[in-house]
Amino acid sequence: MPSFTDLLAERTVLLADGATGTNYQNMGIEPGVAPEEWVFDAPDRVRELHRRFVEAGSDLVLTCTFGATAPRLADGPLAGRATEVNARAVELAREAAGDDRLVAGSLGPTGQLVEPYGLLTRETAVDAYAEQARALAEGGADLLVLETFFALEEALWAVEGARSATDLPIVASFSFDQGTHTMMGLSPTDVVSAVAPLGVAALGANCGRSLEDTDAIVTEFLAAAPSVPLWVKPNAGVPRIVGDTVVYEADPETLAEHVRVYAERGARIVGGCCGSTPEHIAAIARALGR
Repeated sequence: MPSFTDLLAERTVLLADGATGTNYQNMGIEPGVAPEEWVFDAPDRVRELHRRFVEAGSDLVLTCTFGATAPRLADGPLAGRATEVNARAVELAREAAGDDRLVAGSLGPTGQLVEPYGLLTRETAVDAYAEQARALAEGGADLLVLETFFALEEALWAVEGARSATDLPIVASFSFDQGTHTMMGLSPTDVVSAVAPLGVAALGANCGRSLEDTDAIVTEFLAAAPSVPLWVKPNAGVPRIVGDTVVYEADPETLAEHVRVYAERGARIVGGCCGSTPEHIAAIARALGR
């Protein structure tokens, strides 16, 4: 399998996977159970979701490790097992995806606000992300995806920690859930100014809010950093509550049409986030002419 960097050079666009958490909910995960717990408690279901995304056309799948930093695991049943969780998650992804798809190690925020708004310090963050990145790399991940970040300091510390542990390519992706800004007020231009000089392999957005907001975010990213590969994984539209169920408004064809336009405009890696099923990814694959 070519490396992530080689694939970017060879292909116009790469197709990532869809959501983890919302698909696990559809697969029966109990409320209050962290997705990472399924790495040990329901490995067949973890493999099943990866496999369904591969069958839908994904060129890469993300490990079930979004919340697998030591600080985020500290208060749950996986406390003290960050290295083990991350290594096992890569193993499951590789078993499902095979050797002809890339496995991307997912690293999300610790769940703590940075000083002075919260307790997260640079030292704690760098150490936590170094531990997670090392486990993912040693487990066999092909690249690292820092996703759904909203605070610049934590994202920079995550890059620093990951870089201290491995030379795998790094993608940095932010969640612009306040329209075209993150919860901490960052715009795509702010992100580009601070993160692009670090030489990340790709930069972009995931999760967020509406597809229309993502349209504007893509425009700003492409204007601010036309030479940096753009990563875009939007939610399947805005969620709404129907009875006791959360329903995402964008059906597969609607999400695929937006994503097709992102690719045509220059996005290099596309996929889906919350609410996006293997059916959504299959529709994107068709829209991309796969």
